[in-house]
Amino acid sequence: IIMAVLIGVNLTDVTTDGVPAFTVGSIYQDDDGKQFKYFLFNNGAGDVASIAGDFGYYYAVSGAGAAANSGTCTMDRTDSAGIGAGVFQAIIADGQYGWLQVTGEATLTQALTAGVDGNALTSVGAGADGAIDVSGAVTDAVCAFAYDASAKIVKLCCPL
Repeated sequence: IIMAVLIGVNLTDVTTDGVPAFTVGSIYQDDDGKQFKYFLFNNGAGDVASIAGDFGYYYAVSGAGAAANSGTCTMDRTDSAGIGAGVFQAIIADGQYGWLQVTGEATLTQALTAGVDGNALTSVGAGADGAIDVSGAVTDAVCAFAYDASAKIVKLCCPL
């Protein structure tokens, strides 16, 4: 595994010209051990805008297999691969680039649709765009665990 040190990372910076500032898929780790991944944002067929603090999903209109290591994310559940990509650090416009937190403790904007502390969480479920739900099947891709469900705090474990 080759690790590179990223210089000049500001997790709330997003591109405004459609040109990535870093390599898509780059991983940045902060001093607290949280990891962040650099993505291209696609608002999907439903034209769902990103919201800082909401959950993003790997983008794959043709299903989960198409997005295994994709560098594109969406907040449109209907265009997702059913795999949680991470938590938006800023508002990213369609076709622009920015950071999602993929590991470590995070506070979500939306409340969990159900569950209690310790529950496994997934992007699969009946929740709103940008939300995660309690995992109900062994086939659900787990992307987080409820740490303090009432305070919307989770421990992220999104696939890199």
